[in-house]
Amino acid sequence: MPTVSSVTLTGRLLLLLLWAPHLTMASNWLSLARLPRSRPLSGAEPCGRLRGLTPGQVGVCRARGEVMESVRKAAEMVIEEKSRHRKKTSRSICVLSSGTREAAFVHALSSAAVAVAVTRGCSRGELERCGCDRKVRGVSPEGFQWSGCSDNLSYGVAFSQTFVDEPERAKGMSSGRPLMNIHNNEAGRKAILHNMQVECKCHGVSGSCELRTCWKVMPPFRRVGAVLKERFDGATEVRLTRVGSRTALLPRDTQVKPPAARDLVYLAPSPDFCRLDPDNGIPGTAGRRCNGTSRLAPDGCELLCCGPGFRAGRAEVVQRCSCKFSWCCSVRCQQCKNTVLIHTCRE
Repeated sequence: MPTVSSVTLTGRLLLLLLWAPHLTMASNWLSLARLPRSRPLSGAEPCGRLRGLTPGQVGVCRARGEVMESVRKAAEMVIEEKSRHRKKTSRSICVLSSGTREAAFVHALSSAAVAVAVTRGCSRGELERCGCDRKVRGVSPEGFQWSGCSDNLSYGVAFSQTFVDEPERAKGMSSGRPLMNIHNNEAGRKAILHNMQVECKCHGVSGSCELRTCWKVMPPFRRVGAVLKERFDGATEVRLTRVGSRTALLPRDTQVKPPAARDLVYLAPSPDFCRLDPDNGIPGTAGRRCNGTSRLAPDGCELLCCGPGFRAGRAEVVQRCSCKFSWCCSVRCQQCKNTVLIHTCRE
């Protein structure tokens, strides 16, 4: 059963996804998700026209154009994954431009998506410079034979580091936000590495499985998102600290142990998504419709309404009814008034 704190954090992340439907796509490579599939993404001229890419990423596009279709797929994966938790809305917020816990989650998810999409392209033979990981060979401690086409995660991770981390390296690694983003990008990639799965095929008379050949595959991207959501719940607030001749991110609370490479870190507390904040484009939760019969679902009142709670009331709605097909070719309906029970967040 989720704790109160985990429910609160889930609600905060949900509200971010509700009010940032495009994840600031206009300002980074996630804008590739909006491009039509027919638009080319390789070549000097097409790369230069891609919105949201930094000059360094444009250079990567020109040098390794064959991989850019996988990057487009990665952007679509990120949008699809977060869309599982939001309703349609036209509102947006700028919280991702600050060093919040929510920004940490999005960076980790995005870097993981690029690694996954590029690795899939390798395994499917869609990329010329890579293929299956043939280095996984021999007999495992469990007694099965490593063989087959293991996912070439090392290639996907290397490209993710080159492409996704490039804007942070360009800013320099002596300030807090680039260090935070690089750390969370790497945490996203490690969420794949530490959740690799093994698939096997049996060999032998009548399927006796006298011999098994096995290979390593990546976890489903939804599983990666779930792992990073858990990391989001336990993210560590850090501050930029001078350690000898270098700078590092250490916990703001000295009683907290330093974050591991797989943990998410953030520099700034999140805004109060529950309250109206026009300056940051946060509409608050007052008056928002929610599902009063579902406690922990994404549309449940407990998550969407934060602290103020919610109220139940009845409202009269006009709906189409008694629809009949009229030859040819239209559908004619009557207008019916019904009284329904609705739940809305309190102020």
